Amino acid sequence: MTSPFLESLGWTGFFAEQLGPDDAGLVPVRIASVHRSRLVAETETGQIRLGAQGNTADFAVGDWVLMDPANRVATRKLARKTLLRRRTEGGHAPQLIAANVDTLFIVTSCNDDFNAARLERYLALANEAGTRPVIVLTRIDQVVDATTYLEQARALQRGLEVVALNAKAPEAAAVLAPWCGPGQTVALVGSSGVGKSTLLNTLADKAPDAAQATGGIRENDAKGRHTTTARSLHAIQGGGCAIDTPGMRTLHVSDVAGGLETLFAEITELAPNCRFRDCTHAHEPGCAVRAAVAAGHLSAERLERWRKLNAENLANTPVQTGPRGNKIEHPRGKRR
Repeated sequence: MTSPFLESLGWTGFFAEQLGPDDAGLVPVRIASVHRSRLVAETETGQIRLGAQGNTADFAVGDWVLMDPANRVATRKLARKTLLRRRTEGGHAPQLIAANVDTLFIVTSCNDDFNAARLERYLALANEAGTRPVIVLTRIDQVVDATTYLEQARALQRGLEVVALNAKAPEAAAVLAPWCGPGQTVALVGSSGVGKSTLLNTLADKAPDAAQATGGIRENDAKGRHTTTARSLHAIQGGGCAIDTPGMRTLHVSDVAGGLETLFAEITELAPNCRFRDCTHAHEPGCAVRAAVAAGHLSAERLERWRKLNAENLANTPVQTGPRGNKIEHPRGKRR
């Protein structure tokens, strides 16, 4: 029978069903942080250092693994429900961000950090992973009215949930409570200095000596100071878990075709009405998407951002060739 502690960490039937007779005696633990030569896992007796069979880069914070209690080695990684990952400039393999995340808090502040095009990149990432995205607007205490920011964020995707809060205020935990219940896992992503670590400290109600380090923003350009240096898993109020992540300076889209279709649903739905099946919505006659722009039903800026992200995704997504079961990935073109 599963312990209440494991359930609070996010253990569900999805993972339990992966256990077999050969796993008798092994203990399920959840990865709390990943380092070059070791792993740290959450267990019922606290965090422990965990050995790994193979490369630690194959593990993500939030992974469930089976541990041999005799030597504290991760013998098997369980299949993931969701996986957030990205390709880095010049990188051959995707960088793992977080695993088994139910809700992705995309954190941005009500100042010059707010950037619709960058938020769309995070949304495409979340959509592709199957993780529920929520835009979290911080620093509402520093603006007279956050309405404009709320409206711009809600317009980014149909049905998108958007909240505004002061990350330092105790009531911030209540605002985010609907996604932070028992057994739920949230991850926080966004630029440096938007308040991710501050928000985590509020959600976790951490004592000062255990709190994540936080930094302010530069007054001259409202850019954040980098404080979080590694991804890590933390227990939060309400019985769930949160994964804190370092600020991302760049986020290249790759392997997110489905995520873009969800993000730009209005374009996705119009495309079948174009005269040509492979319409780029740029210059072809009979383009239903450009007709919608001309009629004022679709923003020209929105279409231009779709073009840019779609082209970048095509260029960055490797092409698979070869026989079934022995596919080889080849870069399609130069990464942007």
